[in-house]
Amino acid sequence: MDIFSRGYCGIWLQMASIWFVVVLMQNFRGSLSTSNYLIGLGSYDITGPAADVNMMGYANTEQIASGVHFRLRARAFIVAEPRGSRAVYVNLDACMASQIVTIKVLERLKARYGGLYTEQNVAISGIHTHAGPGGYLQYVVYIVTSLGFVRQSFDVIVDGIEKSIIQAHENLRPGSIFVNKGELLDAGVNRSPSAYLNNPAEERNKYKYDVDKEMTLIKFVDDEWGAIGSFNWFATHGTSMSRTNSLVSGDNKGAAARFMEDWFEKKVHAENLDSQHANKSGTAKIPRRVSSIVPNINENRKEWMEVAASFKSSQGEPATRFSSVAKRVRNSLRLANRPRFVSAFCQTNCGDVSPNVLGAFCIDTGLPCDFNHSTCNGKNELCYGRGPGYPDEFESTRIIGERQFKKAIELFNKATEQLKGKVGYRHAYVNFSNLEVAQGNDVVKTCPAAMGFAFAAGTTDGPGAFDFKQGDDKASIKNILFYPGNAFWRLVRNFLKTPNQEQVNCQHPKPILLDTGEMERPYAWALSKSKAYAFPTVISLNCKIGNTKSKMMVYGVGMCSMVIFWSIDILIGGDRIITMPAILPVQILRIGQLVILSVPGEFTTMAGRRLRDAVKMVLTSGASKEFGSNVHIVISGLTNTYSQYVTTFEEYEVQRYEGASTLYGPHTLSAYIQEFRKLGAALISGRPVEPGPQPPDLLDKQISLLTPVVLDSTPSGAKFGKVKSDVALNSTFKRGDMVTVTFWSACPRNDLLTEGTFALVEILQDQKTWVPAYDDDDFCLRFIWSRPSKLSPQSYATIEWRIPQSAVSGVYRIRHFGAAKALLGSISHFTGSSSAFVVA
Repeated sequence: MDIFSRGYCGIWLQMASIWFVVVLMQNFRGSLSTSNYLIGLGSYDITGPAADVNMMGYANTEQIASGVHFRLRARAFIVAEPRGSRAVYVNLDACMASQIVTIKVLERLKARYGGLYTEQNVAISGIHTHAGPGGYLQYVVYIVTSLGFVRQSFDVIVDGIEKSIIQAHENLRPGSIFVNKGELLDAGVNRSPSAYLNNPAEERNKYKYDVDKEMTLIKFVDDEWGAIGSFNWFATHGTSMSRTNSLVSGDNKGAAARFMEDWFEKKVHAENLDSQHANKSGTAKIPRRVSSIVPNINENRKEWMEVAASFKSSQGEPATRFSSVAKRVRNSLRLANRPRFVSAFCQTNCGDVSPNVLGAFCIDTGLPCDFNHSTCNGKNELCYGRGPGYPDEFESTRIIGERQFKKAIELFNKATEQLKGKVGYRHAYVNFSNLEVAQGNDVVKTCPAAMGFAFAAGTTDGPGAFDFKQGDDKASIKNILFYPGNAFWRLVRNFLKTPNQEQVNCQHPKPILLDTGEMERPYAWALSKSKAYAFPTVISLNCKIGNTKSKMMVYGVGMCSMVIFWSIDILIGGDRIITMPAILPVQILRIGQLVILSVPGEFTTMAGRRLRDAVKMVLTSGASKEFGSNVHIVISGLTNTYSQYVTTFEEYEVQRYEGASTLYGPHTLSAYIQEFRKLGAALISGRPVEPGPQPPDLLDKQISLLTPVVLDSTPSGAKFGKVKSDVALNSTFKRGDMVTVTFWSACPRNDLLTEGTFALVEILQDQKTWVPAYDDDDFCLRFIWSRPSKLSPQSYATIEWRIPQSAVSGVYRIRHFGAAKALLGSISHFTGSSSAFVVA
């Protein structure tokens, strides 16, 4: 009996002790993650074809990709309630989101996860770089300059988005999210200040600046590993790289993301090193980006040179598809036992915000451009904005990227406000072509899509031609297009559809250049129609009419282009692609007190402010009182699809580029505000919203005129990967110098080397082992591809390395990876390396 009693009491004491420990652990975990979120992040390479493909953004037919500045990525986060809703946000190093990309990603997610991730809770946004390969949108106007649809561009983006979401899903773990805001004053200026000044003075007086200077950042903290990533939203265009650049680049926002991810990995490695030294557990293997690996500065330079002299350039040798993947620097940098740090610099209401912060100047006189029209002696072609690194666009890109990066670090380190509350979302498709909008006691309407004359004028980030002007609301189609005796312009004029009076009245005061919402030749044009884009502009084509040959500058879809696509229309038997062009997605994502407004276009500064204020009023005035004054509302621009610009009613009246590119008329912003108010009301009430009409899937109707790679070859006696131009014998370089090596190569379209690299800088360790130091995902290394002549099957790769100030002293070499295509279509991979040289 006593034994039984003691045993019985012992069992209860053990159970009570276990229960106490469980409660204690639950309380401890709660102190770490009171938000009760699951968080996961992912990142994947989406670098498209780095050769032969027109870049998306400036609509310049001569801007053809010919190498890599640094790689493009899809970065994703998923936030979920443990037993509730979840939201997905993907940020692309791409010009904008694409409707067909979104459709196909959602199809893949449905096949993999069922109804877990849908159009309702998935947002896909672009950073608006103008230096990425084009051809991945489904609407004809956006793929004219890329000679139609480019399947390779499309596939790599869809694959990368899917893989980034899979990573984020598989990485879901308990964690917290913190939010912070701060002003960044020197990374954007208003490029259409005369239009901004047309907004009411009372409204303008509420704000200190004529662009939004606030960056909003969220910081992801894993319960076990600590910080694992950050996403931020800040308004500035991806136009630091100019319309003449031909290297694939994420521009300033892509650069900022790369800088921040590298900064964090270096920080983690340094902390890991300190920890290992403190524990005296042995010597850590530290990657080259950490300053503690710098060799002894007194080491004998003569010895380095003797070692370098023993490594000659290679003659080119076979490789495997995975050789370059294995050599990627960031693969060797990663710590296998912790999640990869992911940082994204997202786009918001950047419509009238330029990174060319020095202002716009005339390239002939050096004087400031005309304030109202951005012209120089009446010519808009001469007016260009200048970045802070002028005249070096790479330096301007670095500076604007670095300014965003430094502000993000500051906000990241000081983020203390924790996101708490529900995860929610609302989504709808809306036909914007004839939408009724209530304004007080009146009802107004949007219009079928049309673009004004100032659309063809471009912007100071990339001007247009033919004397089109911004701020011209008196232009006439006859004044511009009818020149007696010019057969070509008469043809063009007759080919254009003349807008009817109802459309003229609806779009007033926009003088309509292209009535895209009502044009049907060769296809239905509406949705986002032609575009000198947010970025102007110009298509350069050689046209021959009769015996007259002239070099035309056309805008987005342009004049010669219409003739080209009319020919295509004839070739395919008049089988026109029918679209539902004006159907656009509107979406709200909610994570606690953070609300993301996903918009399919570029809102100007004041348009974005009005939309945010309108949604905030709905959210904070709800009966549920879920949202207080501390609600954080951000606009996610260029999200889920693309439909050009949205200005205020007053800015629209001025008809600068942004107003002329506001497709659906002067009440476009009012329509967006109306629809987002509905979404906001449904979000706080818990009511569903009508899904709206589905956008079209036109993937099987796409046309491509891009010539495939037929054959790669080298000169007699040379192998692929052989050095064509080497570093000088016994070379020694110092930090800041440029090292240049050229290899016999092959077309980069043969293999995009996804998650790999075309270019590599290696450092010699222990006098025998070559270790990756820099690759084509580094800002300091450029991969430049070219042919000796346009139709030549031969090509070469030039690799330029600007030695960073942080580079360690030692023995280096440059290496190239590629893939060559044989006449019968087989692909063989190769590599080659330069002679070794010294950095001291």
